[in-house]
Amino acid sequence: MMPPRPTELAWMLLRGAIRAGDLVIDATAGNGYDTVFLAGCVGESGRVIAFDVQEAAIRSARSRVVAAGLDSRVDFHHASHAGMAAHAAAESVSVVMFNLGYLPGEDHGLTTQAWETLTAMEEAASLLKPGGVLSVVCYPGHAEGAEEAARVEEWLCARASSGWRVAKYGMPATLRPAPFLLLAAKNER
Repeated sequence: MMPPRPTELAWMLLRGAIRAGDLVIDATAGNGYDTVFLAGCVGESGRVIAFDVQEAAIRSARSRVVAAGLDSRVDFHHASHAGMAAHAAAESVSVVMFNLGYLPGEDHGLTTQAWETLTAMEEAASLLKPGGVLSVVCYPGHAEGAEEAARVEEWLCARASSGWRVAKYGMPATLRPAPFLLLAAKNER
């Protein structure tokens, strides 16, 4: 049996961190798989705020969410995840998910950027409730992705000194750098 892909592992681990009625954020809506997962977890009384800078991603994610019958639970924003703090109150969010890299099926030259992702992660940290979880799937198999993955991992590891619990999951023995999952639970105080 192969280990699950990082995105599937994120879903497995986050399922227990999200309750009906929660507010959660999909920082990178992409093709909408994480958005649908989150919308299913928050229930009818919960909300998902989803961001993406590419119009094609918003269309794809919205289509997938509508097909799942979950569109009443999701607010889409054709905008950078670096502006998420304008859409939620401090310490009001249970989970923030990032799935970095490029949009499959679209221009692979359009990728998330390390500086913008780090800005978004700072905002996510302020939005998370105590005990809230930050999930980041990194793709180090391309130049921008490798830099971004290294900087994101460094940023998250630095949170451990202030009480965050940080973990990394991935396959270490691959021909080229494999995607990996970083999870960080905000300190309870």
